[in-house]
Parts: sequence; structure tokens; C-alpha cells
Amino acid sequence: MKIAVSGKGGVGKTTVSANLAKLFAQKGYNVYAVDADPDSSLGLALGIDETELSKIKPIIDMRDDISKIAGDGAMYTLNPAVNDLADKFSINIDGIKFLRMGGIKQGGSDCYCKENTFLKAIVNSLLLDTNDVVILDMGAGIEHLTRGTSKGVDLMIIVTEPGKSSVQTARIVENLAKDLMVKDIKFIANKVRTPKEEEFIKVNFKPEELLGVIHYDEVISEKSMGIIENSLQIDNQEIKKILNKIVC
Repeated sequence: MKIAVSGKGGVGKTTVSANLAKLFAQKGYNVYAVDADPDSSLGLALGIDETELSKIKPIIDMRDDISKIAGDGAMYTLNPAVNDLADKFSINIDGIKFLRMGGIKQGGSDCYCKENTFLKAIVNSLLLDTNDVVILDMGAGIEHLTRGTSKGVDLMIIVTEPGKSSVQTARIVENLAKDLMVKDIKFIANKVRTPKEEEFIKVNFKPEELLGVIHYDEVISEKSMGIIENSLQIDNQEIKKILNKIVC
């Protein structure tokens, strides 16, 4: 199963991504957890030590490695052979293969056409060429997906908070996903504090769109701030209940 998780920054998509990966791994699946958001902290959420994580260079910045595979100079292959590279570039954490992709490079003085092509080829390989579970923790722009790679996405989960700005971003992501013909799109409402906020969510999302509501959890908040253990273990019953709808 291939799942992409997206949403506005700070809504909790990394918490959802990390817990999904952990739950699939606990069920015995071979899992790739892909940090495809340059502002994300998926590695920390999975339990990777901060010092160790800081040593992991995003794949997009491995220019020497990419040149060896995709070619150097002005001429490079548009379809590099990357089938085995997901394992090469990943690190194993509790049975989960973690990959730090880095963001698609935009403009500037350097041309990153080759690197961007390489990055998308790895995503394409993971989504289309494997029978494993792949969890993509994405930015709101879902820029790592193309019309081709999106065919491999079984489910797009868009995480939102009870606020107009967050819901607006969620709907923009939904439209982007629909443009790419993603098969199934669902929403999770996170950090809901009051009955009014829950009603706001119900007004803005149809029951069939909504996987569930996660109420604000102080423990998760403290973990995300590093006040207590970084690893976002599955100890929230609402998260468990929602994610168990997905994991079989």
C-alpha cells in the first residue's frame, strides 16, 4: 500500500505519517517511511537520534552519487536506474526504512534538473515498482508527485486543523491530488479542542471524506517540542482507532 500524507505545516501530518509507519511495521509489513517535506521532522518522530539525523544528507543534495548514476554534465539520463537505491540511501529504525528526500529545487543560480529527475525517479520506483508499504510525509505542494507517480498512490491523507486557513490549504491539496488522479483522498482533523471546533470540522467535511477527529493531546505536543521523548509512539487511542481503519 502506498500512502501520501499532506497538509499545511504544523497540522500534525508527521505525527500521522510516523504512527502509520510504526503500525504497519508492527503488523509485519516491509515499510519505507519517506520524508518528502524539507521542513518535516519525520526522522525524529520515528525515533532517530537528533545527532544521527543531522548526519543524514537529503538525497537531493547527494550530487556526486547522483552524477555517478544519472550521468554528469549537460547530458543526463531522464530515466536513471534507481530500483536498488532506496535501500542504499535508507537507514533502518525499528524495522522501518527511513529516507530523507529533500525538497524539489526551484530556480537559483544552479540547475537542479538532474537532481530533481533523480529524486522523482526514486519516488516513482517506490510507488510503482515495489510491493512494500510506502508512507510519504509530504509538504502541502505535493511536488514530489507527478501524473505518472501518483498512479501508484493508493491513498492521500490530508491532515487539517479546525481553522479557515488550514481547511483552505487542505482543499487546495485535494485539488492538486485530483489533478494528478490520486485514487482515494481522505481527511483527518487534528488538534480539535472544543465542541465548536469539532462542529466546524463537520460543517466543512462530509462524513465520507473524514477518516476521523483527533482531539488535542498535550503529550503529543510535548513530544513534538522535544520536551519529552521525541519518538511519537502510538499511545493515543484516537490515532490508533483512525489508523487501524487503514492498516489491515
